[in-house]
Amino acid sequence: MTACSLLDLSPIPEGGDAALALRNTADVARHAERWGYRRFWLAEHHNMPGIASAATAVVIGHVAAATSTIRVGAGGIMLPNHAPLVIAEQFGTLATLFPGRIDLGLGRAPGTDPLTTRALRRNLDGDVDAFPRDVIELQHYFSAPDAARRVQAVPGAGVDVPTLDGTARLRVPPGTRSGQRFRLREHGVPSPRRGGARGDLVVTVNVVLPPVADERSRALLREFGRLNATDVRKGLFED
Repeated sequence: MTACSLLDLSPIPEGGDAALALRNTADVARHAERWGYRRFWLAEHHNMPGIASAATAVVIGHVAAATSTIRVGAGGIMLPNHAPLVIAEQFGTLATLFPGRIDLGLGRAPGTDPLTTRALRRNLDGDVDAFPRDVIELQHYFSAPDAARRVQAVPGAGVDVPTLDGTARLRVPPGTRSGQRFRLREHGVPSPRRGGARGDLVVTVNVVLPPVADERSRALLREFGRLNATDVRKGLFED
């Protein structure tokens, strides 16, 4: 049977608020679990009045507590907005509370506008190798506890948190060694393996359900489809 997953943004409905959006997200996750979906992912976006999933790790905990078997994770956390240690502690805590159920998808985009990006990061300095270094540092915090390590993620060290790099092939900076494997994705889609190993065909579908089937709703749906038409591209596994 083909495995299906859901990506939710905790949309705030017209006339509603963030509290209603988060209740709706938990309800959708419960239904997804009952219907046999494999994963339920949430995405990080900031300064968007229609989206309630900005504190993504907190919402993941909310959804995981409202369900019992479905995997719950981020699709994804925009790592440049955060210190790797903080993400390791957050997802180490989630994986400790909900063992075997937490996924960590990563992206390098800001997930917001330039002004909000500056508010999140305090500065916009960086280089092409910053994201790969941050991913490797994050995985370092998830590695087995080591008494000699001066900075440790607690919880986090030794916790199994599958990590997915979500935007492009991970370029490991020269001179850096890492034994970790990263599943790479484009447009939020897990991609096939490289080197002849079996891969998965992944198809993503945007689903929009208007409250009423009137002409205004149909026009909005047509515009949504036009704005969101994209090509499916391949990604690669990388050591």
